[in-house]
Amino acid sequence: MNEYSALHNGALFFDRSDRMRLRISGPKAAELVTGMVTNDVSSLVAGEGQYAAALTPKGKIVADLRIFALDDALLIDTSAAAASGWKEMVRKYINPRVAPYHDVTSELSDIGVFGRSSRSIVARATGIDDRELTALAPYGHITAPLGDSTITVARVPEMDLDGFEIFVPSESVGTLKNKLHAGGVSPGSSGTWEIARVESGRPQWGADMDDSTLPQEANFDDLGAISYTKGCYIGQETVARVHFRGHVNRFLRKLRFVTRPAPPTGAELVDEAGKVIGDIRSVALSPRFGGVALGMVRREILPGTTLQARWSGGECSVQIEQNEKGATV
Repeated sequence: MNEYSALHNGALFFDRSDRMRLRISGPKAAELVTGMVTNDVSSLVAGEGQYAAALTPKGKIVADLRIFALDDALLIDTSAAAASGWKEMVRKYINPRVAPYHDVTSELSDIGVFGRSSRSIVARATGIDDRELTALAPYGHITAPLGDSTITVARVPEMDLDGFEIFVPSESVGTLKNKLHAGGVSPGSSGTWEIARVESGRPQWGADMDDSTLPQEANFDDLGAISYTKGCYIGQETVARVHFRGHVNRFLRKLRFVTRPAPPTGAELVDEAGKVIGDIRSVALSPRFGGVALGMVRREILPGTTLQARWSGGECSVQIEQNEKGATV
């Protein structure tokens, strides 16, 4: 509860170094990656970034990616759960003689600072002017010195709070953490991160989506992860057909528990007629909202609908949420 309060009233820092970081360089890097992912990497200039997905040939999600355009390379990261699938695609489709790639996970740490005061805290810890951080678009980034090292600070929309992730050489991560501690910022736990993630409706690969999920089912349109004007890429035919000619039959949606106990992941969601229309993917207990969850639900089930979550040994009522604009999340 103290961590949650600090996140919403000040800031916390989270060690995100378990994510896999890959550096792809060479003049053909952006062109090759553009042919592998759902977004238009070739449109990026240094200092810009974007969210994207790498897909199977049938259009299912292999990995969700954050792509940062550096002066001389692309820095691409993904979750530990999706790392092996992404690395396999890179080995298959990128010739290292044309675009050398290198796993820099052990060389480059990732420290995220999130919360209402995150911008001012990052400014003090890194020496970057607050106005420069304010001007960053989502996934935009800027470099700065930290002692003898160079860090990259990126603005990232990982939750419904302002946030920045700092890519720092691993030998300097202690220096950065000391600066954050000196600024009154404490480390946050994985439990607090999970609550904020589920509250925000942010999908996680391996929990809410996997290689059986279409990107539109995981709301990748809303997350700005799909370009419909770029050239061909792996899995494009399915994604384009869904967008231009049809629709997906299910969406990942935010849910709230109406009654207790909390459903476990995998619990079935059933309508008033007892028909199974979805399942629970992620669950968290929020100090503000009580029980919250992400569930994959049939598209015809409207926001505000109350459903039953059923599992071996229990059941409870859950309700589909709306976001602030009134659309289903």
